[in-house]
Amino acid sequence: MGHSKAYVLAGQPVEPPRLAAGLHLVATPIGNLRDITLRALETLAAADVIACEDRRVTRKLLDHYGIATPLTPYHEHNAAAARPKLLARLAAGEAVALVSDAGTPLISDPGFKLVRATCEAGFPVSTAPGASAALAALAVAGLPTDRFFFEGFLPPKDGQRRTRIAELANIPATLILYESGPRTGRTLNALAGGLGPRQAAVCRELTKLHEEIRRGDLAALAQAYDGDAEIRGEFTIVVAPPAADAGQPDAGEVDALLRRALQHASVKDAVSDVAAATGRPRREIYQRALTLSEDDDGSP
Repeated sequence: MGHSKAYVLAGQPVEPPRLAAGLHLVATPIGNLRDITLRALETLAAADVIACEDRRVTRKLLDHYGIATPLTPYHEHNAAAARPKLLARLAAGEAVALVSDAGTPLISDPGFKLVRATCEAGFPVSTAPGASAALAALAVAGLPTDRFFFEGFLPPKDGQRRTRIAELANIPATLILYESGPRTGRTLNALAGGLGPRQAAVCRELTKLHEEIRRGDLAALAQAYDGDAEIRGEFTIVVAPPAADAGQPDAGEVDALLRRALQHASVKDAVSDVAAATGRPRREIYQRALTLSEDDDGSP
């Protein structure tokens, strides 16, 4: 027996239109459950099955709108085994909805491989667009929006993170990153050391009750999250692009960058970060680092 294909809106049951067979990508709210489209509700209610990351998270949304569609897990740990089963359901003529825990599917989740396999198998793919933490943060950050680069999560290991930030340093676009709360301070320090005094915004718990947006330069934001800033919740970091007319930084700016980088990295790593951020010769930066180290040690 199939499930009841209806949803509840403003206390009234609503029968959705019949849903065509195929894979349907459905954006879900990033926090506030009211941030869902009518088409998304229709799709979730009319689908034969919903593939989701965490059934507990998705069930909370479905219960809120009275949707009884069965759930099946699809996440990075089971994707290889789950994908053929979903393709088999598509081959049987079913309508399969794919959601992430929050926001738009395929953004920092394993949905890409399912979409690719679905396309290769010749089944239709459609999307019901909606909320995205990356775009919501970009909109409220107060930084340029004409060109942006979504990085997602930086590598967790310090060396790999510094290397990746050095690669991002010269991208002429606003940068958008995701981060977990406990690692936000460390990431901001790495960004400050590798990108210099750029303006940025840290967006926490967007659309939720305790939504918070902090704006300032990277060094100031890093200091805040080294201190008593709240680190619970979901974080999106938005960083301004390199200034088009920045040119070569003066000696004082280089020294300030070095001092900041040396607080959290070895001389070798600090030199690499600052050389990448400023475009100055590595040998020159290394000599300045040695001089600053001697000065800080009180050497003559």
